[in-house]
Amino acid sequence: MNLDKMISGKLSAEQSSPELVHHDPWDTLRQFTQARIGLGRVGTSIPTSELLRFQLSHAQAIDAVHVPLDEDALVTSLADKENLRPLLPAFHLHSEASDRVTYLQRPDLGRKLSEQGITELKEHSDSRAKPYDLAIVIADGLSSYAIANHAAPFLDALLNQLNADTKQAWDVAPFVIVQQGRVAVGDDVCAAINANEVLILVGERPGLSSPDSLGLYLTWNAYRGIEESLRNCISNVRPEGLRYDAAAHKCFYLLSESRRRHITGIGLKDRSDDHTIEHKAERQFSLVSPS
Repeated sequence: MNLDKMISGKLSAEQSSPELVHHDPWDTLRQFTQARIGLGRVGTSIPTSELLRFQLSHAQAIDAVHVPLDEDALVTSLADKENLRPLLPAFHLHSEASDRVTYLQRPDLGRKLSEQGITELKEHSDSRAKPYDLAIVIADGLSSYAIANHAAPFLDALLNQLNADTKQAWDVAPFVIVQQGRVAVGDDVCAAINANEVLILVGERPGLSSPDSLGLYLTWNAYRGIEESLRNCISNVRPEGLRYDAAAHKCFYLLSESRRRHITGIGLKDRSDDHTIEHKAERQFSLVSPS
């Protein structure tokens, strides 16, 4: 029997017998969060519907880690976005972790691009006279669901902003898709493809309320072994967390500032919200100011 139907059935049964469920005063706060608060109780236990929801979330988190990334479907979703087509065809590469079991047991191998992948990117970069401004890497990480669900819409929002940048043009490398990749695999890509900066999209470790959370990591002048403190991170990109437009706004701000200052990491703070407030204030002032 479908687990969603089971949950619905149990929920209907509990609603038809309200005297069985003792509701928690925090129940009204559940509309604002996916966190498991205000579950109520039946006797000394939680309601059966909540137990089933927990089991469903646990199963989704496990699947997010182990279900392979469908690269064909990913490329199709990228090609469906007009902004993203110029960055296709993508490079299809692999980390030094040969399979999922190795990836989970040997995190160090997931941080390194395979020698074949490095060679392929270097052959591409040798044909260019100057470095790219930005390399974009898409890695499955610990949640293939995050990439499958959110990579294309986020990148579409980001490329909208990059293409609309009136201060400077952006020379972006073709997409690089890496199977069994962790955050640091982007460092090898950045060095091999000869880019000034790398942005890696990676599936974050799934939680019981977020099996498809997308993480973004920016690194200026990345190379193998670079310190983690020299990265900027934007996490929990998904409609239920940080929405695509908001994430793209933050990412564009950090990319622009890192390009101007040639840094990322602890020396580069996210002032994108301040910038938005200042911009709104200037706009309001211009509207009320006499001509």
